[in-house]
Amino acid sequence: SKNYYLVNIKKRGAAITGLDLKKDVISDCTKIAEDLNYIGLTFEVGDIACYTSEDIDMVVTLHACDTATDYALYNAINWNVGIIMSVPCCQKEVNSMVATDDLSILTKHGIIKERISALMTDTIRSNVLEYCGYKSQILEFVDYDSSPKNLLIRAVKRKNELPAEKKQEIKKEIDNLCEEFHIKQTLYEKINVGAKNE
Repeated sequence: SKNYYLVNIKKRGAAITGLDLKKDVISDCTKIAEDLNYIGLTFEVGDIACYTSEDIDMVVTLHACDTATDYALYNAINWNVGIIMSVPCCQKEVNSMVATDDLSILTKHGIIKERISALMTDTIRSNVLEYCGYKSQILEFVDYDSSPKNLLIRAVKRKNELPAEKKQEIKKEIDNLCEEFHIKQTLYEKINVGAKNE
């Protein structure tokens, strides 16, 4: 676990909070942490969309379903965290609305539409992170045989702000994708609303 690595291997103090909506999951995780005597590791029942805290250095998500990943990433951006590691899951939002006139070959088969939607969702998320000042990568973190949900969005806060023209280029690419496939994506929508209100 991250706690064991940071505390026992790297000899660093760490305060790690695990969040889940299911009480039984939190109860099980708390018992395991107590049995293993993990210091600084706590679990809470809660929704990442409305979770608040101070001095967060890193946000890690593992299979936060559908738009829960977006809310976690949005909070991480607003908290100005230095490191984000997110393994998305169940990207239903885009799949429920994706449609295209010129590229309908990509959406006529359900399984292909689902996979294209997941890839588009994570592409948008990664690019939003770039737009917001992170160096972002998408990579496989386990073998496909272990889990088909094996993409990791890894982002590290940049020291220097991106030039305005690069930010506009990223935004234009996202807009083009959204327009072509008639989609809206939660993280991008929340960032757009925030940008308009500044």
